[in-house]
Amino acid sequence: MNRTLVICKPDAVERGLVGEIVGRLERKGLRLVAGALRVIDAGTAARHYAEHRDKAFYGELIEFITRSPGLALVVEGPPDTWRIVRTLMGPTDPAVAPPGTIRGDLGTVLTENLVHGSDSAEAAAREIAIFFPELA
Repeated sequence: MNRTLVICKPDAVERGLVGEIVGRLERKGLRLVAGALRVIDAGTAARHYAEHRDKAFYGELIEFITRSPGLALVVEGPPDTWRIVRTLMGPTDPAVAPPGTIRGDLGTVLTENLVHGSDSAEAAAREIAIFFPELA
């Protein structure tokens, strides 16, 4: 089985959408392996978003992900589980995310887009090690 990281971001927790998001993952046949509701500290956020460090939106990204609790999850499923999760999420911009996707159905703001999912098997392994080192 393959594993990937999913984060229900602070806006998902604040809006009471975690159950809906987790339900969509489970209805797709993915299995929850680990989960933790926590405020992500600045150091963890910096490690997680290291590839964005030189981008103009980096500061806002860190501020957003650390503002209140998020639910970090490890989900397991068939080969390319990360790709399945990314398809369920939809494009980053809710304005162009198709209906039936998490962001298309529930998202409203580009910068607060409800959910993070690893974008490759390599990223999944790296991100799981950051949030759940006991599983690495």
